[in-house]
Amino acid sequence: MKAIRYRQHGGPDVLRYEDVDTPAPGPGQVLIRVAGTSYNPADSAIRAGWLPDVFPVELPHTPGVDVSGTVAELGPGVEGHRTGDRVIAFLPMTAPGAAAEFVLAPAGLLAPAPTGIPLTDAAALPAVALTAWQAIHEHAAVRPGQQVLIVGAGGGVGRYAVQFARLAGATVLGTAGPASVEAARSAGADRVLDHTADKVDEPVDVVFTTARLDDDGMAGLAALLRPGGVLVSVTSPVPAGARGLNMYVRSDAAQLAEISRLVGTGQVSVQVTERHPVAETAAVHRAAEEGRLHGKVVLYLNS
Repeated sequence: MKAIRYRQHGGPDVLRYEDVDTPAPGPGQVLIRVAGTSYNPADSAIRAGWLPDVFPVELPHTPGVDVSGTVAELGPGVEGHRTGDRVIAFLPMTAPGAAAEFVLAPAGLLAPAPTGIPLTDAAALPAVALTAWQAIHEHAAVRPGQQVLIVGAGGGVGRYAVQFARLAGATVLGTAGPASVEAARSAGADRVLDHTADKVDEPVDVVFTTARLDDDGMAGLAALLRPGGVLVSVTSPVPAGARGLNMYVRSDAAQLAEISRLVGTGQVSVQVTERHPVAETAAVHRAAEEGRLHGKVVLYLNS
């Protein structure tokens, strides 16, 4: 099979599209014929070797934690899945990824792919949608009637956070850069501010930020919270003394299945800003590092 791999840490040029052996599923594993994967910033960080203690990968390594595809083969002891099932999953961060024609996945991580959208586009869901779901529902515990501020509302995670907060009954204020203001509006935010021109100055019950901010910026977000409010961040540290936390996404098949259901019923929309063949992975990594990627980028393989 064909796969993207790198044999040493470094820049995008270390990525190669090469022939590798097709893996065989072991006990509890499923072999997936990949339709699509996606680009996540963590892919660049791991490839560059910036996070060796957090994500120790074995070289050569194939990137791609998101996968959409069809079940090709079941390993011993796997139940509840059949060959031909259309599935999505958020794969273990340090395992061989889905930028390949086939990938192994623990059977317990699989969720049904959403109906109503192309299977390749479903690869845009797992990591970013689970991040938003866990931020809004687990860590912030958003309730009806609350005021929620989403910082980075036009990005891959932010758009889902807007939709989940709205479905939870909250009023959503989003901030975004000039290039992503419209994406935040299309996600359903009640009001969107261009953070380069406007400043949030109203109290809120919840702040969820996907933007990397300095200490003063994070302190400013904490100052917007009403008594009992919570600040959740996936990037910059929450200020000391503020009620909140820095979160890390985890794989959760039940949550991903519910998200998939919401997409299938039209209650949640999936936005893919760019689609590229997986052979162009190095170019996508390069564009990301040069600040030329916006929103969610899907890398497709099999149709």
